[in-house]
Amino acid sequence: MNPDNINPKRDAFLDKMRKKFNVKDPILNFTTASTRNPEKPTFDPKKMSLDNYQGPWEKEQITHLIRRLKFGLTKQDLTDFSAMTMEEAVDTLLTEGPQHDPPVNDYNDGGEINDPDVEFGKTWVNKVGPTDYDGERLMSLKRYWLDNILNQGHSITEKMLLFWHNHLVTQWWGVFYGKASYDYLELLRKFHMGDIKELVKQMTIDVSMLYYLNGASSYKDAPDENYARELQELFTIGKGPNANYTEGDVRMAAKVLTGWTVTWPGRAFAYEEWRHDETDKQFSEFYGNRVIAGRGGQEGKEELDDLIDMIFDNNECALFLCRKIYSFFVYPEIDADVEEKIIVPLANLLRESNYVVKPVLDKLFKSEHFYDLNVKGSVIKDPVNHLLGLWRTLDPPVPSNFSALDKAEMKTAMIWSMHNIGMQIGDPPNVAGWQAYYQAPNFDKGWITTNTITGRGLHTDSLVYWGFWNPKEPIPADFIKFAETLDSPEDPNQLIDQITLLLFGLDINEASKGRLKSVLLSGQSEDYYWTNAWFEYQNNPTEDSRRIIEDRLKWMMQRVLQYAEYQLM
Repeated sequence: MNPDNINPKRDAFLDKMRKKFNVKDPILNFTTASTRNPEKPTFDPKKMSLDNYQGPWEKEQITHLIRRLKFGLTKQDLTDFSAMTMEEAVDTLLTEGPQHDPPVNDYNDGGEINDPDVEFGKTWVNKVGPTDYDGERLMSLKRYWLDNILNQGHSITEKMLLFWHNHLVTQWWGVFYGKASYDYLELLRKFHMGDIKELVKQMTIDVSMLYYLNGASSYKDAPDENYARELQELFTIGKGPNANYTEGDVRMAAKVLTGWTVTWPGRAFAYEEWRHDETDKQFSEFYGNRVIAGRGGQEGKEELDDLIDMIFDNNECALFLCRKIYSFFVYPEIDADVEEKIIVPLANLLRESNYVVKPVLDKLFKSEHFYDLNVKGSVIKDPVNHLLGLWRTLDPPVPSNFSALDKAEMKTAMIWSMHNIGMQIGDPPNVAGWQAYYQAPNFDKGWITTNTITGRGLHTDSLVYWGFWNPKEPIPADFIKFAETLDSPEDPNQLIDQITLLLFGLDINEASKGRLKSVLLSGQSEDYYWTNAWFEYQNNPTEDSRRIIEDRLKWMMQRVLQYAEYQLM
């Protein structure tokens, strides 16, 4: 962690955010407790295979793929991917997402906030050193990532950034340096489907990581073991039954890593040879009793390459990384069958690919197992999928009178709203990531607590009836506009089918559809009661005709978003 962890500027900034955006939980180190315990799905043994999927390629399979690899699902997504084969769809998603301009100063308000080093609308990412505006810059960075998610294109990129951010964790509020966190995020982007080995090496000497896990303050007379431990326990080897590295291995790795630090006040990573332990480092039998020869001068930095090579040469490394990929994209629990039939072959492929991750993703997302009926709808949405996924699906119109500053505040409100239901991008609760991604036996059920399930309901009810809250004015969903994008909105049956397909990705039973239809028809029994009202508005859009269909859509959408199926993906 940043040696200036007790940071008055940071604490003052976060206190201001708590008051302005009604933040309910502590900013750092919040916890969750499960209130739901659904049964684990039973996977079809015939489909427990990485063989290419040969089954039907219809809306059920298409929505499943999109919802797992992107955030949310739009009607346009469904239209575009329906024109592709399964192989084409996966290939499209495994291309890099749109190139984004760097984050800018979107916070100068002409009053209390006025960053003198960066004009409004100009980027701050090339400004080095501490400032009085790192809190504002970090919020700008979070808004930048949020905006990229909302405009993700047909690509897995933003989902992969969340995966790697949860795996190679830094806490942005803990580091409290906007440029370092931007560089960290862009490092993840550079390697998100590429060479994991190189990513881990570069992350080891990343400024934010050197601060966050104390590498910057480590030197030969007092090697800090924090990063050396997490490098093995959380980032590469894991804590599986065969992860038999030792405390001695942690100590030796800490000695290897001495010398790497962060300069002051420029805050750039550097190698200072006087800080480096030049002795030989003896590792355990787990690493084949490898010895990393000590080196002096600038040659000492080469020991990092030896350490990374040694770790990635161990078979347990590929197995652990593939387990993390599987549990994030498919299902959080891994039993003996999944280990044998899915994880082991993926790990072999990862090693054969020299730790380039894209071939592993390609094999997994085209596999029989990925399209097993019991994989679909088997995990609870995280808050990003819950809130930003819904925003993408409904596409509520932002008021035309919103300035650039107003739009920034709107995105800030989204960030704190996600925080209040258990997840703030940029700031996992600890170095292991969000508990719901790893903590047995609850796993994804940890997203649902007595507090967060209420918060989710308040989000959706507010969006339906009043609007998403932000400091300027609420932003309500326009359900008539949303319905008009669908294929046959005048037909209540097809309308319900399409809405539930986009929001659930699951086919609900006839009784559930009947309850929704009863709301849409205001309790009447004939479909024409809705159809006539719809066409009357389309042909003669008066205030009265609009109110009739808008009210019915709102009543139905409130119930749709309260269904348990909406919480799943």
